[in-house]
Amino acid sequence: MAVATPISVTALIRLGKLRPDRVAVEVNGLIVPRAQRDTRQLNDGDSVEIVSFVQGG
Repeated sequence: MAVATPISVTALIRLGKLRPDRVAVEVNGLIVPRAQRDTRQLNDGDSVEIVSFVQGG
């Protein structure tokens, strides 16, 4: 997904309509702690991976 930058990790999660309590976010190979999602800004060239947790068996 392409987005205008800068954008916070929190805003990206909202934009993707994801549940913040059910995702882990990695930026440039480093996990972004939940406490830093509001302040961690994404910029052009950043590599972002969002992993969503699901239940099942």
